[in-house]
Amino acid sequence: MIWWHAVLIAVAGVWAGMINTVVGSGTLVTFPVLVALGYPPVTATTSNAIGLAPGSISGAIGYRHELEGQRSRLLRFTPASLLGAIGGAGLLLSLPPDAFETVVPALVGLAVVLVIVQPRVSSWVLRRREERGEAGAESSGPGGALLLIGLVFLIGVYGGYFTAAQGVMLMAVMGMLINESLQRLNAVKNVLSAVVNVVAGTVYAFVAPVDWFVVALLAVGSVVGGQLGAKVGRKLSPTALRATIVVVGVAAMVQLILRQV
Repeated sequence: MIWWHAVLIAVAGVWAGMINTVVGSGTLVTFPVLVALGYPPVTATTSNAIGLAPGSISGAIGYRHELEGQRSRLLRFTPASLLGAIGGAGLLLSLPPDAFETVVPALVGLAVVLVIVQPRVSSWVLRRREERGEAGAESSGPGGALLLIGLVFLIGVYGGYFTAAQGVMLMAVMGMLINESLQRLNAVKNVLSAVVNVVAGTVYAFVAPVDWFVVALLAVGSVVGGQLGAKVGRKLSPTALRATIVVVGVAAMVQLILRQV
């Protein structure tokens, strides 16, 4: 490997770790870099997933204070993310490389729309909860709770396959269906993203083509970026965080569309 390739990959890892911790979509930094440097798409995807997993854990640890009091919530969502990641990894290994990726721009676009309309929807949901005496509930009834778990599972499937923008999607659905601050939801998002990345990365490590030098560079960079992202993300106001999510989501959608042209 040429030395400047290694530097570029490490720097991309730092930036991906930061953006993953704040909103998600760090894969849209590292994946194009790896492909541009000549790595096959599948190898780039698998190496990327394994390499960014330590950064996801680092980001989750960086948000540990916002996780206080959310243990039961994590226990409900984590199995869905875990099972989804296994399913997504299976799809990557069994389907043609571009089979699932063709629908990704539409999914990311939907997530961006959900983030934009989330404040009004959340206000409406909160008013209904207050009227029913359900303030603090996660959803408007058992059906809503099952819907949320199902969506977390589907996002886990997507994350296990490609990982890009899973954080944007998680923030969108949780923001609409959970009465909680964006910072605390961001902490939950970091944990669920870490679960997906670790599970999918473990599967890839045993049965998929992986470049371990790339993995090492991304791992070191993403750990540093995860801690930096936790400090930056915690200082953002809800409005700024939402705007960042929208910007990253739109950028993700554009990049994915351009890759198919």
